[in-house]
Amino acid sequence: MARQSGGRKARRALRSAPLADALKPVHPGEAGGQFRPLKAADVEAINANVFRILEQVGFGDATPHCIETCTSAGAVLGDDGRLRMPRAVVENTMKLARHNLVLHGQDPAHDLDLSGSKVHFATAGAAVMVADPENNLYRESTAQDLYDMARITDTCDHIHMFQRTCVLRDITDNYEMDLNTTYCAVMGTSKHVGSSWTEAVHVEKTLEMLYLIAGGEAAWRARPFVSQSNCFVVPPMKFAQESLECLRVAVEGGMPVLLLSAGQAGATTPACLAAAVSQAWAECLGGLVYVNAIEPGAPAILGAWPFVSDLRTGAMSGGSPEQGLLSAACAQMGNVYDLPFGTACGMTDSKFPDFQAGAERAATTLAAALSGANIVYESAGMYASLLGACPESLLLDNDVLGAALRVTRGIEVNAETLSFDEIEQVCTSGEGHYLGSDKTLKVMQSEYIYPDFGDRSSPNVWEESGKPIMLQKAIEKKRSILAGHFPNHVSDSTDYEVRAKFPIFLSREAIGRN
Repeated sequence: MARQSGGRKARRALRSAPLADALKPVHPGEAGGQFRPLKAADVEAINANVFRILEQVGFGDATPHCIETCTSAGAVLGDDGRLRMPRAVVENTMKLARHNLVLHGQDPAHDLDLSGSKVHFATAGAAVMVADPENNLYRESTAQDLYDMARITDTCDHIHMFQRTCVLRDITDNYEMDLNTTYCAVMGTSKHVGSSWTEAVHVEKTLEMLYLIAGGEAAWRARPFVSQSNCFVVPPMKFAQESLECLRVAVEGGMPVLLLSAGQAGATTPACLAAAVSQAWAECLGGLVYVNAIEPGAPAILGAWPFVSDLRTGAMSGGSPEQGLLSAACAQMGNVYDLPFGTACGMTDSKFPDFQAGAERAATTLAAALSGANIVYESAGMYASLLGACPESLLLDNDVLGAALRVTRGIEVNAETLSFDEIEQVCTSGEGHYLGSDKTLKVMQSEYIYPDFGDRSSPNVWEESGKPIMLQKAIEKKRSILAGHFPNHVSDSTDYEVRAKFPIFLSREAIGRN
């Protein structure tokens, strides 16, 4: 019994000690690809369908610049005004495109390697409300909310990138809203940031601000730490003209772009899942042709995000099993094409953190991760099918994403992990258990992941602890982070310079500066 007690004490001490990065059970970029919902023949059929759509259907509503650059690369403008892209043109683009993309953080420790099937998790969304479980209500989202969610994400090991989660409803001017969206995110975390813009001139002005924060345009172009999420296409197969202009400015300004096709199956993409995957990839590859016609090898992420409709009502169903399945199939195609790929999973149809939210988030994010999606966007914090963003949920979801990464990492099999000598020693020495063995203590942190909020105690211990509620624990942790965690990776002098040149909404006091 003494040995068992000593083992428990040792394990507790080891668990409470700060964990060296090399010992952590999961890391950004664990390799996925184990889950392949499409058979080899299915992949070939979808691939052929993608090229057929691009060559025979093409895109409506291309801008003059898009037409000029794409036709120069071999695209064909038909008499019907549709821009069609022959297979040879698209395949040449796929050769020119950047394959091994790195998304930079302001802190190099947060750089994300998107090569192969390496998996990362990100926030995303354009929620117009904050889901506030502390006060049991939904309210309009604000600039302070976005900055606060960036700060919370900054503390979450398994949320590797912060893409804008909510709309700044307290800023009415569109330019000021676009600019401050980027400012709030960049000031709140040193991780890579994603955002979006409504007009090209807003991108130009924001780039000026980012050049200042980076220390100059050359420094920015060497390590761009903000990417543009761009819905350049309005499914089915029609360009969004203002978004194309935003895309052009971003590419010319050295900003990585997420080429986002966000059709809804049964509404703006076909209801059949294979067709939805085909259309989404056709739309994304069409965007890639334009990007590489502007600048060959410009950093771009292919964002095939086919969403799901509940066909009984027509409403979006972000937490459906089909959402995970569609995203996994799109990721499998991304692995086949060997292109940087991102998809959207984890947004739940529930309104607050509850059983439904956890189940839907876990099921869909795990499917996307196991399939090898390079970035799983909207994987944390999103509720009511993207209408609400919940700050507390970022902390709870961090546990879910850590578990998903652990499954994605899989099991390492070698002489060390097979542990024959340990089995022989325990079985023949009479101990009959592995609780206090050196090997157990050695691997308890590197082989196993532990939740920050999940409760694994016995009913008696749970009762003695006051019957803690997971959501309440997250609320208390949120309060603690927001009271004391004010990232300072952007210097005061730079912040003053930014404020002198741009209409920054949040006060310096609001970001923890005097």
